[in-house]
Amino acid sequence: MNRLDGKVALISGASRGIGAKTAELMVAAGAKVIVADVLDDLGRETAKKLGDAAAYIHLDVTKEADWRAAVELAESKFGGLDVLCNNAGVFTGLGIDEATLDDWNKLVAVNMTGVFLGTKLCADALAARGADSPHGSAIVNTSSIAGLVGSQLDPLYSMTKGGVALFTKSTALFFARKGQRVRCNSIHPGVIDTDMGAQTFVSRAQKQGLNDPSKAKEFSAKMHPIGRLGVAEDIAKGILFLASDDSGFMTGSGLVVDGGITAQ
Repeated sequence: MNRLDGKVALISGASRGIGAKTAELMVAAGAKVIVADVLDDLGRETAKKLGDAAAYIHLDVTKEADWRAAVELAESKFGGLDVLCNNAGVFTGLGIDEATLDDWNKLVAVNMTGVFLGTKLCADALAARGADSPHGSAIVNTSSIAGLVGSQLDPLYSMTKGGVALFTKSTALFFARKGQRVRCNSIHPGVIDTDMGAQTFVSRAQKQGLNDPSKAKEFSAKMHPIGRLGVAEDIAKGILFLASDDSGFMTGSGLVVDGGITAQ
């Protein structure tokens, strides 16, 4: 189940957190992985731990040249590209009244432009490999529950992640219309105990007048009916499923992995 034998994946934001855990699980499932990030030291360390099945490349998701170089590495080192994980993202925790235009532009550049460029510049390589695959190639976009329901902490983040959710559906239809066998799905994490999750705890503590982010973390955990925060592996397992042929009849869908928080 959820095997990726013979497949090659490119993961943005893969030096730590959800991206790094996804790379680890994909290699364990038989894939070759391009670990891509702007955090070069962490990224190289992550790739080194994964051995010969992984390679690191510097990838600023807002730069076309970086994306082209990443695709070229996947093709030259591992023979092609079967899976794209648009995972890189940023969070500001700023309200509409607090955020500047520069804050907004940074958020959009990574969370939306990065997904657009990744999809655009990986499309030909994905379509080429998908033509010979039983269930085609796969794109998995990391959205958020903030892309499904409103975010009290960061409405601008919610706006970008909502854009990713709808872009995913439109992209699935785009490839289908062209007759290209590339499936595109999104994953929607709840609050995850990662570095970005820690940012949300600080933001929540500030907005609630608390001095201790640990209290905000405890509050966030209680918001999830399942009784705990998510961890990177919870989301990585979902991404692995969407990347594998086991999700072969899924495209244009959103997989919600949120401990039940949006069920309320």
